[in-house]
Formats: sequence, structure tokens, C-alpha cells
Amino acid sequence: MKKIMLLLLAVISMVSCKDDKKETEAIAENSASIEESLKPPTHEVVQDGVIYELNVRQYSPEGKFSAFTKDIPQLKELGVEIIWVMPIFPISKVKRKATNDKFAEEIEDEEERKKYLGSYYAVSDFTKVNPEFGSIEDFRELVKTAHDNNMYVILDWVPNHTGWDHKWITTNPEYYTKNDKGEVSEPLNEDGTPVGWADVADLNYGNKEMRKQMLADMSYWVEQEDIDGFRCDVAGMVPTDFWVETIPKLREKKHLFMLAEAWKPELMKERELFDMAYGWDTHHVMNDIAQGKKNVSAWDIRMKVVDSMYEDNDIIMNFTSNHDENSWNGTVEERMGEAAQTFAALTFVAPGMPLIYSGQEYDMDHRLKFFEKDSIPKTKGEFYPLYEQLGALKDNPALHTGEAPGSYTRIKTSADSQVLAFEREKDGNKVVFIANLSDQPVSASLEYSGDMVNYASKEDVNMSNSTKHNFEPWQYLILVNK
Repeated sequence: MKKIMLLLLAVISMVSCKDDKKETEAIAENSASIEESLKPPTHEVVQDGVIYELNVRQYSPEGKFSAFTKDIPQLKELGVEIIWVMPIFPISKVKRKATNDKFAEEIEDEEERKKYLGSYYAVSDFTKVNPEFGSIEDFRELVKTAHDNNMYVILDWVPNHTGWDHKWITTNPEYYTKNDKGEVSEPLNEDGTPVGWADVADLNYGNKEMRKQMLADMSYWVEQEDIDGFRCDVAGMVPTDFWVETIPKLREKKHLFMLAEAWKPELMKERELFDMAYGWDTHHVMNDIAQGKKNVSAWDIRMKVVDSMYEDNDIIMNFTSNHDENSWNGTVEERMGEAAQTFAALTFVAPGMPLIYSGQEYDMDHRLKFFEKDSIPKTKGEFYPLYEQLGALKDNPALHTGEAPGSYTRIKTSADSQVLAFEREKDGNKVVFIANLSDQPVSASLEYSGDMVNYASKEDVNMSNSTKHNFEPWQYLILVNK
């Protein structure tokens, strides 16, 4: 009887092993299939991409990873290829920021104090997720869903500072900058005055061990959680030699897409470091033109500066909003008014990669709270179909960025201070953008000829040097060649 039982167990074990083997092979085959379809995020792959900034806390009433994950397939309608997730780490409870420059711990009323969730950028642990957003399994599902939909996930990293209850404060105080009294310091300007970020402690990049630990924490997310890169907060405040040491080591593990919140050309030198930098000055020029403080000549100057500062394959991120701009400087409606759609279109057709911030696709017209729970609207209005249209246009090779970008040629007009006109071209593909960047009607001729198609209406347009074009305030046209 014992022999029969052993024989039965052996047979069951063999069948079970075969089943396990089949299951393992199926999982491996499925993973390989996904990996094969999701190419590394090289410049060639993301050259027609759109980047989306995800504010998890405010994206939905729930403020959870899972609420966003179910919407990921919909982002394909907007041409999104890269999802930048704002910091997902636990937030420091010590000196937790509240509204009106107060710390939450200073508020006596307990219920009132609970409202203040703090700044995402005051990290208490670089290797954990904030339970406010869900679990690590929920985040993994977000990444997997993005990958299944041929999108990349880059994680917002905060290398310049930590929250005041990060374990390093007690275990490794030498990791931090100290003041004259030997106390851990908040971030300071070069002249020794506070930057204004009292809720965080400044890291000391003169300490080699801290640098090693920062690399180790970043590596965790690449090796264990399969993210595709990082958006690095205030990257220009971190010594450049740290990035020179660290980014190549991270890329030994996996090809990564790196976005710097900075504009130093050296941070993108020869593609060894960051792939993309912020177009802050481009953004400021758009704000100034929309508000009547400057005219089209400011845009022309900016394009010349970009051309002289950066290499051809450097990618500049174009935007009309982001988390800082929305919360602290105002909504797109506040800053750009009737020009909002025109400048949204400009971010897509100008050299670089366009950014959509959470809520912009739903005509968000309020400043999101930064330290408290808030929520974006979820009703499609004017901007959703506009972003769909512009996202599809981004596939045109003339608008490619990165390794082999489409050229940018300014088209002269008879009203150059009011009318911006330029051509993007690559491999015979042409996109022409014409816009009245003023609040007054204008009539102008362009030094451009050819048979084109109005991208929005699909109507034929014959361009001729002698033809006068009438534009309403902030009216724009996008033309493509036949």
C-alpha cells in the first residue's frame, strides 16, 4: 500500500511539475511578447511622443493608483507615450507643509490638521510607496498596464533633499548639509539665504557614501519595479558630476528615459546624461505674449537661443502648464486667456516634446491645491478633442524630435510682430504653422507658396506670396503638404 501511495505521489508530482512548467513557459512567453512590443525608450522610439504628467493625489476623487490605471488605455487617444508620475513616496510628517507657509504640526485642531497631506517632494523613504495612493502591488499594476499599452513610466525623483523624518537624518547625518552650528540645514541659495523649502533637509553631495546610497535607491525602482526612467527634480541644483557618475550606471541595468527639471545644456551632453530638459524660458515667452507684454519677436529670439544653446538631438519639453505652474502661478486660463488653445497647439508643432498636465485634457480651470486633497474635472470639453487632433499630428515626421528632428524654418510675413509663421520639414513631409499672436485682427501675406491642406478642416489651401490672409485674434492654422 505504501509503495502504491509513493507511486501515486510521484505521478502527481510529475503532472504538477509539467503544469508548473507550462505555466512558467506561458508567463515567460507572454512577458517576452510584451517586452518585444515595448521597445526601449530611445530617441528614435519617442521622437513622435507626448508626455503626460500624472498627479496621483488629484487625478481622481479616490486619489489612488488604481483610479488612474483604468484610464491608461484612453491616453493613447492623446498620443501619450511617456507617463511621468509625480513622487509616489511616503511624505515626511515632521515639518509637513500646510497652506500659508505653516507646518501641519503647528495647527492645534486635529481635524483641520488631518487635511494637510504635505508636499510630494518631502520624501521620508525613497524605496516605499505612499499608502495614500495604494500599495506597491497597485503601482506595479499601473506600470504593467502602461507597458501593455506601449507607454513608458518615468518616476519623479527628488535627489536634492529629503523630508525631516527620513531615516538618514538619524542614521547618517553626514549625508546632509550643515549650518554654522553643525545642524542639518534646509536648502540654501548660494548667498546662504533660505530657498524657501523649510519642509525639507538639504543633501550633501560632497559625501560619497550618500551618493552610493542614492544610486542604490534609484536602482531599486529600475531593477525591481521595471520603471523606464526618471524625472529628476531640481536636477540643476545637484552637482553635474553626480549625474555623470550615476546615469551611465543606471543605464547598464536598462535603457532609461531621463528628464531634467533644468535647462543646463551640459546635462544633455551627447545623450550620455539626460534626454530632455525643461523649456521654462519658452514657456515664459508664451505667457508674456499671451498677456501682451511681448510680441512675436520674443519667440524668434527664443528660438535662436535654443538653436545656439542645445545640440540638434537634445529634446526640450514644451508646456503651457505643469504642477508648479498651475498651483503657484495660475491656470492656463488665468495666464493665457483666449490664447490658450493657440499656445497648446504651438507646444505640439514647435521643436521639442509637448507635455499635458493632469486635468488639462478636461479643460481644468482651477488651481489644484498642493498640500491638500483636490480633484481634476473629468468632463471632456474643448481641449480633449484638440489634444486628440494634435496627438495624431505629432506622428508626422516633420514634427519629430530627438535623434533626427524635423527642421524649423521661420516664414517671413508682412506683419512679423503679430504673426508667427514657420515650417517644419523632414523627408519631404511639411507642417506649416501660422498664428496671429495678438488680441487684434490682422491681415498679412506670407513669403511661402505651395499646395497645402488645412489639417483641421481637410480643405485644400493654395499658398501664394501675393495672397493676403485675414486672422482673428489668436487664430491659428496648421497646414500639411499633400
